[in-house]
Amino acid sequence: MNLIEIQKFMKIVQNHSPNVFINSNFELIVEPKNNIYFLLEDVETDIDIKRKVLAWLSRPACKGVSEYWQKRIRAIINEYLGTDFTLEDMHEIYTYLGNDCNRKKTLKFIESGYDLALLKNRKED
Repeated sequence: MNLIEIQKFMKIVQNHSPNVFINSNFELIVEPKNNIYFLLEDVETDIDIKRKVLAWLSRPACKGVSEYWQKRIRAIINEYLGTDFTLEDMHEIYTYLGNDCNRKKTLKFIESGYDLALLKNRKED
């Protein structure tokens, strides 16, 4: 378990979503009202958190919640990853990586330094 990285991420989240907490199921509840969360149980490295951020926060960063929360979730993602993803970028990320649909591609995306061109590359599937 990488508690230092989890704490780092939670500090960033608190700047944008002050009601963040970890529940008894070891889920990191990013935004309780909109039920935005992911499981921390299998987080061992910073790459694990980055993967989960892309897999589970990409949807609320571009759809399914109000524009207000979309902007806040994108701010969390961008601040944590050191990126500048737009709404359109998040749609692409959600399409190809959301809901942990392609873990291998997500890891390659992270290793590439978040190269958006990699997402549409079929050879990476």
